[in-house]
Amino acid sequence: MITVVPVELSDAALAADVTDGLALVEDGLRKAASAPHYNLLDQTSGYLIDAGGKRFRATLVLLAAQFGNPQDDRVVPAAVAIELTHLATLYHDDVMDEADVRRGTPSANSRWDNSVAILTGDYLFACASKILADLGPDAVRIQAETFCRLVAGQIAETVGPRPDQDPLEHYMGVVTEKTASLIAASGQFGAMFSGAPASVTERIAPACAALGVAFQLSDDILDVSSDTDQSGKTPGTDLREGVRTLPVLHALRSAGPADRRLVELLSGSDLTDSAARTETLNLLRAHPAMEMAKADLRHWADLARTEILALPEVPARAAFEAMCNFVIERTG
Repeated sequence: MITVVPVELSDAALAADVTDGLALVEDGLRKAASAPHYNLLDQTSGYLIDAGGKRFRATLVLLAAQFGNPQDDRVVPAAVAIELTHLATLYHDDVMDEADVRRGTPSANSRWDNSVAILTGDYLFACASKILADLGPDAVRIQAETFCRLVAGQIAETVGPRPDQDPLEHYMGVVTEKTASLIAASGQFGAMFSGAPASVTERIAPACAALGVAFQLSDDILDVSSDTDQSGKTPGTDLREGVRTLPVLHALRSAGPADRRLVELLSGSDLTDSAARTETLNLLRAHPAMEMAKADLRHWADLARTEILALPEVPARAAFEAMCNFVIERTG
């Protein structure tokens, strides 16, 4: 039995297909991103590939392909293009966030500088586009539409909500555009390029989109609730970085007189201070906002499950169902 983020694949044939596919994706990433005639670019373009990662989006492409012919020659290139797009956004994100570390190693912008990191991200976007051009106009169009949504979501996050906009509504819009859009495209590509029926493609994209939102919301909850680094980062990271995620937005939206200290901490305190951050985490963990956030998480996981259960009953469907269960169970 192999573990593919975030579920175990107990079906032997499915596990073998996904394992083999991910190996091909890894090889394809390195080949697509290589720049042998430009020494610095060759180093930087492979930097985050070599740092590892869950390859979650590539895995979704491979799983969605199980509803058609997973051995279709277009499936692995589609997964490589999706993963290159994701990696490109990480280079840009680290510049915007002034991040020093990515996946346990110095970020590209701290290892080199912002200009090199930005240009490397641009190069990986171009590498993805080259692959998609060979997959046809539909692939190019979907990628372009997805990239528009990614950028729109990033800009919305950067400028923040309008004065007349509900911050929670704004945040969910950012998650849907910036995070879920590429995850939706992953499922869509897997179904499309395996030759799955159109009815499958039409369901797998919204299912993956909802699943992507659910995973982001579960990370938000874990950043507050976990005592360990279950979410892949130290608890309270979002607070320290000044990011208002789902539990915080629910707490501010529903605050009453008894929440004066929590509102004070969330609105004006320096949460880079360890003591203030610990106090804030303790107050948030005891606040009804956590249950509100979990209810939102269940809603999105249920949306994904509804679409998935309408898919043909093949082993990959069970894997998608397991993801819906996992995303809820990981938050307790």
